[in-house]
Amino acid sequence: MIDINAIREQFPVLHQEVNGHPLVYFDNAATSQKPQRVIDALLHYYRFDNSNIHRGVHTLADRATEGFEDTRKLLARFINAAESEEVIFTKGTTEGINLVAQSFGRSMLRQGDEVIISAMEHHSNIVPWQMICQEKGAVLKVIPVSPEGELLMDEYARQLSPKTRMVSIVHVSNTLGTVNPVKKITEMAHEAGAKVLIDAAQSVGHLPLDVQEIDCDFLVFSAHKIYGPTGVGVLYGKRAELEAIPPYQGGGSMIRDVHFEKTTYNDIPYKFEAGTPTIGEVVAFKPAIEFINELGKPAIHAHEDQLFRRAMEGLKAIPGVQLVGTPAEASGIVSFLLENTHLFDTGMLLDARGIAVRTGHHCTQPLMELYGIEGTCRASFAVYNTVEEVDYFLESVEKITSR
Repeated sequence: MIDINAIREQFPVLHQEVNGHPLVYFDNAATSQKPQRVIDALLHYYRFDNSNIHRGVHTLADRATEGFEDTRKLLARFINAAESEEVIFTKGTTEGINLVAQSFGRSMLRQGDEVIISAMEHHSNIVPWQMICQEKGAVLKVIPVSPEGELLMDEYARQLSPKTRMVSIVHVSNTLGTVNPVKKITEMAHEAGAKVLIDAAQSVGHLPLDVQEIDCDFLVFSAHKIYGPTGVGVLYGKRAELEAIPPYQGGGSMIRDVHFEKTTYNDIPYKFEAGTPTIGEVVAFKPAIEFINELGKPAIHAHEDQLFRRAMEGLKAIPGVQLVGTPAEASGIVSFLLENTHLFDTGMLLDARGIAVRTGHHCTQPLMELYGIEGTCRASFAVYNTVEEVDYFLESVEKITSR
């Protein structure tokens, strides 16, 4: 059982009014709010420890390097990586996918090879694969989804072949909330000889996640969606896979020796961390993970699942509400439309009552095309949200539909 009041006390942004109402922040799939400890860690770094990492021999450089590498070690334990060297810092989920698409794609894809994604992918897990497939003459295949928003696994099985080189799949859909069976998807891909990348941006802060148990080859996520700073993300990769692919960018710590005739590259993880990273943000990512660890993923998931189910059942009971996506297994995200009210108007009317939801296509335009809609209103929950906020949200939706 979590102490919701104690949790909310840690998030200063929640204690304000918006348009004359207490803020209800239901836009957590876009970005989460930050606890005071993360804000403090970022300020502390820039006030006392600011320095570049890895190459300095002075005290501030040592402090910055230690803080940076401590976060890497904690993240390795957080996702149960076999070793901290399998954790690469990126700018976010999008850069992680681009890194794999460019590094793996340029070195491993050949004319006629196949890459499989799904119809519910975020643009960040579509466009990088389109770009590299076009360049290498590879074929991009798409697993279709059911009207309820679930992957058609029989169709996935038919798409797998000896030509499949990569399967890149979202764990939790940012639009539908669908929880995909990533362990089964990975098993099937490996049986076909393909590698697997998991987009965990919407799952890593909400669901238990163990990369060794899933057995995925790569996994990506962003700090800002799990109570950490913006501009930081993680690419996990098995050591063998990271060592087999070339660097994505050149310069900085990714080199071992540079000569005009030839350059040799550093070991992982530094081989993929060119240039000066967002050091302060990486340091401040650590207290965000500690916040999650203190609460525990099971307790977080149980609380968010309670909010999700209350919202879903409440919306179903309101005349004029159309739910978009009703998968059997979902996590913390509700997409909906209202009869006779444009989705942007719905968002503005909710904002007038202090409720922040996301409206639009959520960077899943192909999925919106499948449903024949322009977009949806999306309410997404975090551990600091309350049952009372959900009830106020449902009351507000009912008022809009009954105008």
